[in-house]
Amino acid sequence: MTHPSPPPTGPPRMDYQLDTLEHDNLGSTVYQLLCKALIQGRLQPGARLKIRELAEQLGTSVTPVRDAILRLVQEQALTMQSPRDIRVPYMTVERYLEIRAIRIRLEGLAAETAAQKADASAIARLEDIVSRNALAMTAQDTMLGCELNQQFHFALVDIAGLPFLQGILYRIWLQMGPLIAAVYQQGGSDMIDYHYPVLAAIRTGDGPAAAAAIGDDILHGGHSILLHLQARAQQ
Repeated sequence: MTHPSPPPTGPPRMDYQLDTLEHDNLGSTVYQLLCKALIQGRLQPGARLKIRELAEQLGTSVTPVRDAILRLVQEQALTMQSPRDIRVPYMTVERYLEIRAIRIRLEGLAAETAAQKADASAIARLEDIVSRNALAMTAQDTMLGCELNQQFHFALVDIAGLPFLQGILYRIWLQMGPLIAAVYQQGGSDMIDYHYPVLAAIRTGDGPAAAAAIGDDILHGGHSILLHLQARAQQ
């Protein structure tokens, strides 16, 4: 593991923190670290990524960092106006509504299948995530809350045993993670309120109810996201 770099003497450093590298395949590792930061909301809309600063922080050369960023630009998780202007994009209302509709269908499938397959261990796993998420939101630890929110949604896909669907949703969450964190940075329980009906449906093995509940979570629990985007569009 690399040692922390000495305090910078130049311009202010980035206001977010990424994990350090521990693997040999640097390009893939940098990509995964950036994906994790996006999905968990540690990079929020408008955040600027500086290749050299990232390379210094991660203890590697600029090449794997540049390769990872270019890959994320191709996946529309980042935007590059120029080599010096790389940012997490702001989402439009239209794009959000499209993604929301897709999530309701796909994550509904995951929740329904998870309800049919979940055993006691899987249910305990979901209960633990929901419990820790509630504590995080009470403590106003929004970063942890957003991370646990993402874990809950991905756990449903994992329990359902749908790895191909997980890959699809992973790319969707590259764009949703920053937005969710931006909206819920002030806290608020509505990010997890609808997880309880999902959990209740899974406990009883009621697939259709689980699908409906995750749809409510995305539609109604995410209403604050839509209001946020609509207000920004009017500015």
